[in-house]
Amino acid sequence: MADWAPVLIGVVLFVLLSPGLLFQLPGHTSHVEFGGFKTNGKAIVIHTLIFFAVFTILILAAHVHIYTG
Repeated sequence: MADWAPVLIGVVLFVLLSPGLLFQLPGHTSHVEFGGFKTNGKAIVIHTLIFFAVFTILILAAHVHIYTG
C-alpha cells in the first residue's frame, strides 16, 4: 500500500500556487494581481513559502493520507 497524499497534494498545490497563473503576490503594479501570467523574483519566493507552509500543514499536522490497493 502506497501513500499517494504527498504526491497528489504536491501536484495540486504546485499548479494552484504557480505565480501568475491564478494570482500573484506581490504583483508588478499592485499587491495582488489575478491572471497576469507574469512573475518576478519576489512572487516566486512568496509562493514557495506559501506552498511549503500549506503542504507541511496538510501532510504533517492534518495527517492526510490516500492509500491505494
